Amino acid sequence: MSRLQRKVARGVMADPAVATVGSFISSSNNGSMFITLKPLAERKVSADEVIARLRPKLANIEGIRLFLQPVQDIRVGGRSTKTLYQYSLQTTDLNELNYWSNQLMEKLKTLPQLKDVTSDQLTSGLQANVEIDRDAAARLGISPADIDNTLYDAFGQRQVSTLYERYNQFHVIMEADPKEQMDPSALKRIYVKSKSGQQVPLSTLAKFTFSNSYLSVNHQGQFPAVTLSFNLAPGVALGEATALVEKATEELRMPSRVQGRFQGTAQVFKQSLTNMPLLFFASLVTVYIVLGMLYESLVHPITILLSLPSAGVGALLALMAFGYDLSLVSFIGLILLMGIVKKNAIMMVDFALDAERNEGLSPEQAIYNACVIRFRPIMMTTMAALLGSVPLAVGYGIGSELRRPLGIAVVGGLLFSQALTLFTTPVVYLFFEHLRRWVKRWRRAPRAEAAVVVDG
Repeated sequence: MSRLQRKVARGVMADPAVATVGSFISSSNNGSMFITLKPLAERKVSADEVIARLRPKLANIEGIRLFLQPVQDIRVGGRSTKTLYQYSLQTTDLNELNYWSNQLMEKLKTLPQLKDVTSDQLTSGLQANVEIDRDAAARLGISPADIDNTLYDAFGQRQVSTLYERYNQFHVIMEADPKEQMDPSALKRIYVKSKSGQQVPLSTLAKFTFSNSYLSVNHQGQFPAVTLSFNLAPGVALGEATALVEKATEELRMPSRVQGRFQGTAQVFKQSLTNMPLLFFASLVTVYIVLGMLYESLVHPITILLSLPSAGVGALLALMAFGYDLSLVSFIGLILLMGIVKKNAIMMVDFALDAERNEGLSPEQAIYNACVIRFRPIMMTTMAALLGSVPLAVGYGIGSELRRPLGIAVVGGLLFSQALTLFTTPVVYLFFEHLRRWVKRWRRAPRAEAAVVVDG
């Protein structure tokens, strides 16, 4: 393990983007490696691009496999795994769990959208089984407990005495010579004392067989669990990957007692997809209620809210143009746009309503005056928000990959909405104002007819 891991470390250090490498062996068949990259200004590529470049180079090293993942500033749930995203299977039957987890892992490996598919299942350990011939042991006066005690004396580090000194004490441990413990053939050199005092070879009383054993069994919620983990291929969104994993699980037709669910970052992503539409709808309803109370109108809040779709379209177009997915961070940018963009329409509608009610202007003249007088404050506030988001969109410092989608969404949404809302908001305002007046006249018409009939 040490020799192979040093070979992998040399391969990693050969990459021009790598600054330092630190590695250690955690067990006889597992190790960890921490790779520090050079500053972004020197390496010119992202961490994901470095991983994609190292993956094929290190795959040719026989006997060992390196799984790479970028370090996350914030880890969300889930146990530590070799790759970034996790999907866990659980059931009460350990053999059934191992069977279906292997089936799912092999199926996921065939998907080109997923890379470095692996699991925390450790079933490659060797186990020596001692099958006692109870009849032969009984003839020699040897019980299974005698065999068990003899094996524990040889391999179990039994404490047989304690030596006491004036200021200290020492435990005396009995075991076989460590050199004899390195090979399973040592079982053939074990002798068991019978009741008659004779030393009987263990090989005459038992048969030795070898099989695979679990090096460890992970549990989750008191039940055995196997966690499959994977990375994404370049250009693949997490939403697409989770859909592929769910589809693969359905195609295998696992029994209902085998439960599967995402863990860690993938689980939070699935939950956010479920809650985001509700959150977005709740924010729209809240804005509508507040504006309705402010303007004492049911239609003019809709005029303001109709300025939001243009901002969303602009944000999505900007993300697509720069190759970013609609992630949780970019969705936060969309929510920020709701508060920034609607102020353009608020400035115009608020001024136009005040001019109609207090100055007696017509809707056309009121909204025209609002567009002319409010143009400069609208441009000032928009440019302040836009220029404040530019450093997020073009930043190249450490951690800029996390913030950049937010800045791009805000800048793109502001640019697109600013070009449209200055023209669409007056049109929508006039439409709803004429609709409101038409409805008002239509409601008064029946009352006027009824009054004419009474007078006749």
